Formats: sequence, structure tokens, C-alpha cells
Amino acid sequence: MNLKNIAFEKEGKIALVTINRPKALNALNTETLAEFDNVITELEKDSEILAVVITGAGKSFVAGADISEMKDMSVIEGREFGILGNKVFRRLENLGKPVIAALNGFTLGGGCELALACDIRIASTKAKFGQPETGLGITPGFGGTQRLARTVGIGAAKELIYTAKIINANEAYRIGLVNSVFEPEVLIDEAKALANTIANNAPVAVKFCKVAINRGIQTDIDTAVAYESEVFGSCFSTEDQKEGMDAFLNKKSLVGNFKNK
Repeated sequence: MNLKNIAFEKEGKIALVTINRPKALNALNTETLAEFDNVITELEKDSEILAVVITGAGKSFVAGADISEMKDMSVIEGREFGILGNKVFRRLENLGKPVIAALNGFTLGGGCELALACDIRIASTKAKFGQPETGLGITPGFGGTQRLARTVGIGAAKELIYTAKIINANEAYRIGLVNSVFEPEVLIDEAKALANTIANNAPVAVKFCKVAINRGIQTDIDTAVAYESEVFGSCFSTEDQKEGMDAFLNKKSLVGNFKNK
């Protein structure tokens, strides 16, 4: 891949994706979103990658969408920009591999929306969060009005969005926006350790769990548990299930040795 605004690294079973526009606080412009779309395609194709960590270069995760690009957009251009961001983030949300956001600094606007499209969010003590769009005369445009409410509840989401206020990592943890908070110097190591822990489990089962959770949360409980039964049954066609249960009964460990089949 020819990437200008994103760094992409593989470390064994995990991938580290870094938004790399530190002078612009990693703001998301059209070019960066297009590159991110290409990165997702690569993540989909690479069967060796079983978990993903996303972070930002410098003191920001992503400070938002690029205001310098947005300020002169027409109605049509604004809508197209929103459609692009939503398409890319929806692809990330549906990626058949778990994605961990390591939120190292400013996680605002489009950055908060990017984090919300990930499966798990861990934060630095220096991270700041918010959806400040109403202070700029716009709404969140990359899924913020939808995923934030689904993550922290309608009341907390409306307060954050309506007020455009910025909160710190401890408050983000209190309302359930992030899973955990770490000191800056250990954040990436903690994210990688979590990614490797996940990657050491049966990959097909992890993928099925992600799909079942994501689908189920959007529907009624009866439909959701019916789908869960389907993916549960499908696991019994995999080598991972046969070997995993055999190893359990024979007091052996398969951690890190599943065949992804």
C-alpha cells in the first residue's frame, strides 16, 4: 500500500494502524479516509492478522474531521463527505477481526466517532473526548449521533452532543465510553497485550462473537438469540472447536495454536 497519512505495521498476529498527520492533530480529511478504506481492505485480506490496534501519532488520536477542508463545502459536498466517513467507519465496525482503539490524546468529533466504530476502547490519562460539532454549526457526521447513544446511553450522549463539552479520560471511563485508562507510556503496550490475548483464542469463534453482538444489539432479543444459536451451531463445523474441546478434556492448552479454520 502507498500510504501518506497512515502508518501500517504487522507484529505477529496483530496489526498496528496509526493515523499519522501529527501537524494537523491527525484530523480526518478525504485523503486520509480513502487511505483508511484501503487499510481496511488489507486487513480483510490478510488471514495472518487476527486483531487490530488503532492509535494516533503525536499528542492526538484524531482531533476531528479536517475543518480546513470542510469550511467551504456545499450541501452536496458536505453530504458526500459524511457518506464517505460513515462508509469507512461502517466497514471498520463490520471487520471480521476485533479492533482496539488506543486513545492517546485528543479524541474529538470524527476521532470520537472512529473510536466508537472500534470494538474496545482504552485511553491514556491524557486523552480528551467529545463531540464538539454543535459549536461549529454542524452535527456529528460519521455516526456519532448513533453509536454514542448506543455506547453510553441516550441521556449521556445527548448531553455531550448538545453541549459540545470536552471530557477527560476518567469521565469517559465513568460513563462507559472507554473500557480502561492507562498512563501514556504503557498505553500501546497494554493495547498490544490485549490484542494478542484475543488473537490467541479461536479466530472463527471470535469473529462469530463479534457478528452476533453487533447484529443482536440492533434487533429484538428473540431474533438475536436465534442468530446466536446459528453461529453457535456453525462453530461445530470448525477444526478449532474439535481441537479446543479435545485439548480441554485432555488437560492441554491450545492458546495461540488455533488453526483459524
